Amino acid sequence: MISKADIIKRFISYVTIDTESDATSNTTPSTAKQWDLANKLVEELKTIGLQNVSIDANAYIMATLPSNVTHEVPTIGFISHFDTSPDFTGANVKPQIIESYNGEDIILNAEKNIVLSPSYFDDLLLYKGQTLITTDGTTLLGADDKAGICEIISAMEHLIKHPEIKHGEIKLGFTPDEEIGRGAHKFDVKTFGAEWAYTMDGSQIGELEYENFNAAGAVVKIKGKIVHPGYAKGKMINSMYIAQEFINSLPRMETPEHTQDYEGFFHLHDMHGNVEETTLQYIIRDHDIKHFEARKAVMLKLTNALNEQYGDTVITTSINNQYFNMREKVEPVMHIVDIAEEAMKNVNITPLIKPIRGGTDGSQLSYMGLPCPNIFAGGHNFHGPYEYIPVESMIKATEVICKIAELTASKAKNK
Repeated sequence: MISKADIIKRFISYVTIDTESDATSNTTPSTAKQWDLANKLVEELKTIGLQNVSIDANAYIMATLPSNVTHEVPTIGFISHFDTSPDFTGANVKPQIIESYNGEDIILNAEKNIVLSPSYFDDLLLYKGQTLITTDGTTLLGADDKAGICEIISAMEHLIKHPEIKHGEIKLGFTPDEEIGRGAHKFDVKTFGAEWAYTMDGSQIGELEYENFNAAGAVVKIKGKIVHPGYAKGKMINSMYIAQEFINSLPRMETPEHTQDYEGFFHLHDMHGNVEETTLQYIIRDHDIKHFEARKAVMLKLTNALNEQYGDTVITTSINNQYFNMREKVEPVMHIVDIAEEAMKNVNITPLIKPIRGGTDGSQLSYMGLPCPNIFAGGHNFHGPYEYIPVESMIKATEVICKIAELTASKAKNK
C-alpha cells in the first residue's frame, strides 16, 4: 500500500516552494527560484536510493532505478516538470486539506469570497468522501506538475522497499520551464537512455493520452498613422480599428471557449496598442495537420486581403510552429499505450483515452526520438486559484507507475 500520509507530506513540501517560470527570460531555467526545488529533488532522489542522480547546468534532473531481474527488459522512463505556470502566482502557496469531502461548496478564501463550488466545477462530485488538497484562493496550487513528481518519486521509493515487485531499469527525468513551452528543449534524450517514457502530467484520474494539438504562435503587427484628431480627416489611420477588423474576420466560434475534443481554434491571448501601432498575439491549435496548416493559411490570407484593402503594408503576420501531434510517433509503438492501459485496469481504474487539448514535454520528446504518452497526475483546474487534487488520485497514479514497471518486465520475460 502507498502511504497516504507520506504522499501528502511529500506533495506539500514541493508545492510550498515557488517555481514559477518566466517566458520573458532567456535563461534556463527561466527563473532562479526553480533551482530551490530542483536541488531538493536531487538530494531526495539520492536519499531514497536511486543511482546515477544528476543535475546539469540547466537544472535538468535524471536518475536511475536499476533492474532487479536477470532477463532483458526495455528501459522505460517517467518524466514530470517542476516549474509552475506564470498565469497565476505560485508564491506563498498555503495548501488546505479537506478530509472526507462532502460534495458541497468549499470556501477557499472567505475574505475575498473565493469559493470552489461543484455547481461550477462539477468534477468535484467525482471525489465525494475523498481527501482534497486545495489552494487558499490567493495562489495556484502547483499540482501541475508537482503531483507528477510526487507520484514518480513515491513509486520509486515503493519499488525500492518492495524488491518482490520485479521490474527492469527505470529512468527518471524532471524538467524546468515546461509551462512556457521549453521543457524539452534541452532534454538529452540520448543520455536519458530509455526506449520510451511516460509524462505524469495529465488531469483527471484515468486519463491516458497519446494525441495532442499541433501548435503555432502568431504575432500580428498593425501599423497606423497618428495625426492630430482635429485635423485627421483623410490622414489618420487608426491601427486599433484595423486590428478589430482582423479579429472579427476570423471565425468567431473557433475559439477556445467554443470548442472541445478534436476541434481546433484561434486564440487571441494578448493585445496592446495605440493609434500608431497595435500588436495581436495568437496561438493556433488543431489536432489534424491539414486543418492546422489551413488555419495558418487563413491568417496569412486575411493579412494580404487587408493590406490590399488599405493599399499598403499595414499588417505583417509572423507564424512560428511550436510543437506537433505526437500521435504520429506513438502509433507505430502502440504497445506502450497498451501497457499503460492494462496497468490502469490492473489497479481498478477505468482508462479515459482522449486527446490532449494542449501539449506536454512528451509531445516534443516524441519527435526527439523518445515516444512519450501522457498519464493522469490527478489535479484539476490548473493555473489558477481553483486548482485542487484528490489525494486518492495521487495514490492511484503512484500505483499505475509501479504496475507499468512490473508489466513491462513480465511481458519481456514471456516473449
